[in-house]
This record gives sequence, C-alpha cells and structure tokens, in this order.
Amino acid sequence: MSIVAPVVKAFWDKPTGSWQYVFHDPATMKGAIIDPVLGYDAAAAATNTVRADEILDYISESGIEVVWILDTHPHADHFSAAQYLKGKLAAPTAIGEHVKKIQALWRNIYNLGEAISADGSDWDRLFADGETFMVGNIPVTVFFSPGHTMASITYVAGDAAFVHDTLMMPDSGSSRADFPGGNARDLYRSIRRILDLPPKTRLFVGHDYAPDGREALCETTVEDQIVGNKHFAGLPTEDEFVKVREARDATLPLPQLMLAALQVNLRGGRLPEPEENGRSYLKIPLGCFEPRT
Repeated sequence: MSIVAPVVKAFWDKPTGSWQYVFHDPATMKGAIIDPVLGYDAAAAATNTVRADEILDYISESGIEVVWILDTHPHADHFSAAQYLKGKLAAPTAIGEHVKKIQALWRNIYNLGEAISADGSDWDRLFADGETFMVGNIPVTVFFSPGHTMASITYVAGDAAFVHDTLMMPDSGSSRADFPGGNARDLYRSIRRILDLPPKTRLFVGHDYAPDGREALCETTVEDQIVGNKHFAGLPTEDEFVKVREARDATLPLPQLMLAALQVNLRGGRLPEPEENGRSYLKIPLGCFEPRT
C-alpha cells in the first residue's frame, strides 16, 4: 500500500527563525496547521497576527478545510497563534499529553497557581505516544520525542514528519536540550527514533537560523540527516552526542522571548486574563535564571 504524500506549505517567521506549516490531503482538501506564530513586539509589548493571517489567506485561496490546529510543544521563542486561528476556523487544538508536566513545572516558576492549569485543558485534545488520527485520507501518527522539552512530539503524516525542535537542518544539527525539563539523552533517543523512519521520509524542522548567510530552509530527509547532520552523521553513540550537545548548550543564551512566551503558550496561546482595567499583563520571575553571555 502506497503512503499518501501530503501537500506541505511552509511559512517562515524571520524575527524568531520559526517555521509554521499547513499540510493537507489533496484528495479531500482537509488539512492541519502546525506551530503557528503570533507576532510579538517585545519593546512595545504588543502582539500582531501578521503571520497567522498569511496562513488564513493561503487556506482560503487553496480551499483547504482545516480540521486540526497542532502544537508540537510549548515554544520558548515565540507566542502561539493557535487560539487566534481556532477563533477564525473553529478547528480543535491539540498537543502531546506530557504538556501537563511542563504546565506544572512552569506555573511554579511563574508562581501563578491556578492561573495556569496543569491538566492540559487549554487544548481540545492531548495525544499519546503512538496515537493515530486522520487528516482526510492521511493517517497521522504521534511520536513522543522528548529532549528539547519533556513534552515534545513529532507528527508523522504520510511521507512527511514534522520534527519540531528536535532535528534542525543538517548544517545546524540538533536543537538545544538545556531548558527546564530538557535532556540531551532523551533528545538522542528521540532523534534515533525519527531516523528509523524510511530514508525518503521528508522531515520538516521547527527552526532555521540561516547560518553563513544562506537562505532559510525547512525541508530535509531522513537519509540526508544520517549522512550530513553535523551532530548526528555516522550515528554517534549516546555519550558522544550528549557531550557535543551539552557543550553547545553551555554557550547559548536563553531565548529572548522565553519568559514572556511560555506563560502564553502554556495556556495554548491564550493571553493572560485581562485585569480590571481591561489589559493583560505578563509576569517575569526575577533572578530565577543565571545570566548567560
């Protein structure tokens, strides 16, 4: 039986280096959105829907019926537009079931108590490892792929896998594993599982920072990663990979928007509830993290 190839459209958010995706089944025109970005101007503390509206325009022009709005994990470098798009499309939202662990961890860091749930109810569906659902005629299987975060998942849709912030383009290697709850050994095992997919499987990454001035890229394959990934070519041992990954992580600053973005993304893309003056406010935990240069 042949594997259905979804049509994949990528949208790049240059300020955060983030890739967003729409994929659909060409036979039924049913589709899904993955990891949409809500714009955020940190200096003005203002959000915008420029990137999300580009997705809406594409969906409308293409005649796609969106049946899922999917997160791979709560992102630390941009706000999620999942709730905005749900309001426009009336499609359900989903994420992996281990998001509850991240909610519990970070609501303590923010000292927000019940303002952030720890039951995953900010999404309409929580997927378990190995669960399969349909987008038109395309089966989509969920891989629990922790390491970058302890809740990350990969969506394998036909011959395409949306690998979020686990693998990057081969010349960038893998994603960091030093956030609270991250783990380089878990990341290694998640990558090995992804690279066990058929060699021609298309892999769509969550970020690209366009190193050495090249254009931003989003698509690679399993075989390209095995041959050319700077952190994984030749299939290193777990200890070898962990040494490289942890050394690299020790040099990285924290994402500029992390403390702002996570308290929104832990709510599935909802901004904090407005206060009596009608404005929402973000809460920043002072002194919780060591400065990095």
